[in-house]
Amino acid sequence: REEIMIFALIFIESLAASFILLLGCVVGIAKNNVNLVCFYEKPVWDRVIEKGLITKKQIIKNANLFKLFSVLPLLVVTLFCVYYINGARGFLEGFWQITAILIISGLFDRFFIDTYWVGHTNAWIIPGTEDLMPYIHKNTMIKKWLLTLVGFPAISAILSAVMMIFIQ
Repeated sequence: REEIMIFALIFIESLAASFILLLGCVVGIAKNNVNLVCFYEKPVWDRVIEKGLITKKQIIKNANLFKLFSVLPLLVVTLFCVYYINGARGFLEGFWQITAILIISGLFDRFFIDTYWVGHTNAWIIPGTEDLMPYIHKNTMIKKWLLTLVGFPAISAILSAVMMIFIQ
């Protein structure tokens, strides 16, 4: 019964992590979708810089702001959920819970944000760059999938190891 409760919590926490990611994207493109051009391929960067829509300095700044206000909160919330709400204590217990949350939110990112929202809606289209679509090329998508399926467990292992220092 306790295991079912943990799985339910992890599912809910994964939704919260996915929402943090989604919120970061919504806020990032709210006024102008060129603000998150940091997620596009290099030729799109070059085109929007050439057109005077944004500077390289601003692209880098926006990427760092996204990391600060989306990625960092996602990790902090995940750790809070796993170690405070779920009560994980050992490395392995924390590792699998962090991994589950990150992979589920990563799948949300791959399927909903990358494939559907960016790939099949007009929300991310920057006028004057349509000829550079798709915005996420096959090689980039492969890298994102590797990050989700291999990188997130590695990140989870590091976070779990760090948490073991603080818990003990």
